[in-house]
Amino acid sequence: MVSAYLYVEGGGDSKDQQARCREGFRRLLEKAGFSGRMPRIVAGGGRSATYKQFKAALRDPGKIALLLVDSEEPVTQAPWAHLQARDGWERPAAAVDDQAQFMVTCMETWVIADHTALRAFFGTCLNEEALLPLADLEQRPRNEVQAALAQATRPCGRDRQYQKGKRSFQVLASLSPTTLDRYLPYFRRLMETLNIYLA
Repeated sequence: MVSAYLYVEGGGDSKDQQARCREGFRRLLEKAGFSGRMPRIVAGGGRSATYKQFKAALRDPGKIALLLVDSEEPVTQAPWAHLQARDGWERPAAAVDDQAQFMVTCMETWVIADHTALRAFFGTCLNEEALLPLADLEQRPRNEVQAALAQATRPCGRDRQYQKGKRSFQVLASLSPTTLDRYLPYFRRLMETLNIYLA
C-alpha cells in the first residue's frame, strides 16, 4: 500500500507548533475535498530540514512524497529550477516537477488572499484598508505581504494580531480553498496535483 506524504515547511522545532501546523493544513485540505483521502502532513520545520525529510522519503517505495515550501520570491521558472537557483537544491533523481509545490511567495500570501476569512477571524479590529489588492498577489514580495498583514491586524492588539506560529495556523485553518483557488495559481496547482496523486 503506497501512502501520500506532504512535507510542509513550517512548525519550527516545537512539537506543539508542529501539531498546530499539521492541524491548520489538515483542516484546509478537508475543506478542499480531501476528507477520506488525506495525505499524511509532515510539519518539517525550517525549509532545509523539510527538503531533507522529503529527499529521505523519496527512497521509501511505500511513500509518494510531495514538498510544499515558501517560494520566497515570485516564481518565473520551473519548480526545481527555481529551487536550484534560490536555494541550491538539486532535483532528486526520483522526483518530478509536480512533487515541488509552492506557497508563493509565502504562507501569508494564502492568508491575505481571503479577506472574508480575515474579517471573520479578526472581527471589527481588522484594518481592511491595509490589506493588499487581490490581483497578482503571487507577484508581491514576501516582506510586503507580511508587512501588510501585520499592519491590517495591528489594531487588534498584541494578543490578537497576526503572528507566525500559533495564530498563523489558526487563520490558515479558517481559509476558503475556493477563494485561494480563485486568486492564487500556485495554490490551484497544488490542489490539482493532490487530486492526481490521491485519486
